[in-house]
Amino acid sequence: MPKHVLSVGQCVPDSSSLTRFLTSHFDVKIDQADVENDTIEKLKSTEYDLVLINRKLDADYSDGIELIQKIKATSDVKQSPLMLVSNYQEYQEQAVEVGAVYGIGKDQYRDPQTAARLQPYLG
Repeated sequence: MPKHVLSVGQCVPDSSSLTRFLTSHFDVKIDQADVENDTIEKLKSTEYDLVLINRKLDADYSDGIELIQKIKATSDVKQSPLMLVSNYQEYQEQAVEVGAVYGIGKDQYRDPQTAARLQPYLG
């Protein structure tokens, strides 16, 4: 049975790269969300094995770390592991401080450590 992933705020090229990476390493079904409201609604109705949130949401350039905080503060969402998608370690650390698990960078898809980091959630 495939694992269920919510990908939030990726631009079209990044979404394609992320989807290609995930589907080449794991049996996954991927839903997309573009903005905060859509993300929260999907998290209220569906339990995901992993939520991957872009550091800056492409549709409105809102902050992914702030979205993680809002998700964590929303009591009626189904709890899912949240992960930031960012190449920058300082933003990964900020995301962990607000309740995410350490995420992945867009330039790390060829690094075997990236698949290993996702294995506990998607393997």
